[in-house]
Amino acid sequence: MVRMMTQWSEQRDYMDSQWRCGWFLATLFVLVNLIGQLGGSVLVIARKYVEVACGILLGIILLQTVAYSVLWDFRFLTRNLSLVGGVVLLLAESRVEARSSFAGLPSTGENKLKEYLQLGGRLLLVLLFVSILHLDSDLFTIIKTLIGMAFMILVAVGFKTKLCSMILVLWLTSLNLYFNAFWMLDSSTGMYDFLKYDFFQTLSIVGGLLLLVALGPGGVSMDEHKKAW
Repeated sequence: MVRMMTQWSEQRDYMDSQWRCGWFLATLFVLVNLIGQLGGSVLVIARKYVEVACGILLGIILLQTVAYSVLWDFRFLTRNLSLVGGVVLLLAESRVEARSSFAGLPSTGENKLKEYLQLGGRLLLVLLFVSILHLDSDLFTIIKTLIGMAFMILVAVGFKTKLCSMILVLWLTSLNLYFNAFWMLDSSTGMYDFLKYDFFQTLSIVGGLLLLVALGPGGVSMDEHKKAW
């Protein structure tokens, strides 16, 4: 959203050159993106019509995936799927516990849907780390990657989820500040725009991990099954 607001003309010109769609359609694309992201985010923050807001945000992610040809770039595709995971977790969090029409008899259908949404959100969220695997680099990078993979797997299966998610929040935030320091570059360079995009996208995924820290993994997880042991 910040990128759309501060680089309106660049985004419009890129869409026009990429799709040969003309000034009007390129401008319409940027406008729809901006309004969708801004409107969806405001509704989520205000806790109003959260399910509708999540639908809008998911639609924007899908639109960007197609418009920016993300489908053909594995790294960016996995990051977009991670964003979807964050939105799905938000959607799951917004669902109230199901209430039966008969007092004292809880309905499990809605709760099961919420649990599966949480599972799907977790699995999609950790896809971010697939995009940053570099096992052909130096020893330090390999060790760092393997540690990240270990915590990623623990979050995916829902084991010690809150602790692992918090560790990943700190780890990912540190990497983001170090590797995506776009403010250190000249704003006229292509790398500036790339790092800025990567920085805010990673920041959004950190928000999804914070949801896991606050709410836990849900019913379909090892943490939940341990309670029955």
